[in-house]
Amino acid sequence: MNSPRRIDDDGTGSIGGRIASVRERISNAALRAGRDPSDVKLVVVTKEVPVGAVAEALAAGATDLGENRVQELTGKMEALAAYAPPPRWHLIGTLQRNKVKDVVGEVAMIHSIDSIALGLAVGSRAASVGCVQDALLEVNVSGETAKHGFDASEAAEALEALAGAPGLRIRGLMTIAPLGAAAVARRCFAALRDLRDELRSTLAGTGMDELSMGMTRDFAEAISEGATIVRIGTAIFGPRSR
Repeated sequence: MNSPRRIDDDGTGSIGGRIASVRERISNAALRAGRDPSDVKLVVVTKEVPVGAVAEALAAGATDLGENRVQELTGKMEALAAYAPPPRWHLIGTLQRNKVKDVVGEVAMIHSIDSIALGLAVGSRAASVGCVQDALLEVNVSGETAKHGFDASEAAEALEALAGAPGLRIRGLMTIAPLGAAAVARRCFAALRDLRDELRSTLAGTGMDELSMGMTRDFAEAISEGATIVRIGTAIFGPRSR
């Protein structure tokens, strides 16, 4: 059975009101799971959202913003450069190696390291500009062919290859659950958590404290399975075209 759709998910009401509603839902989900709500970070996904609406979200207290596409990310970063305090930007979509230079050192976190070569390119760029870039390994836990990311069986090798790369700090894992029943999403999130815990125990000293998982349709299930970051756009801005 799918998670119930909230009336606010259709974009009605103010952006500030919807952010408050989402924060309340995050808090309730965390408390039900016996967790501290402050341990779950909300990344407000601004894909296809006009700059004015993003500014409204910032005025309503959003602190972390997520973008899927590099071009849209850099355009919004420039448009909102004067905003104080500045938001923390997250790249949550696929990153091509020829775009690495546009995001490294500019975003708080890259959620989508999906190959060793990409991770090394990110680290190399970060080292060349004198910074350390926080990033997550994207893991295709569901095994869907249309999704990017490492297979779960490849994650240990990838982490071992990247853990010592200059300029790169792997903070944890990210995944996207398949569409469908809430129970399926929950199993996917539990598998990512178990994988993160296994990697932490076998590769000591690598950190690996973050789990970026859960979107509008399934963030309650993600929180119940240990998500530290949820990526939510539709419940705040309404449906986008794609």
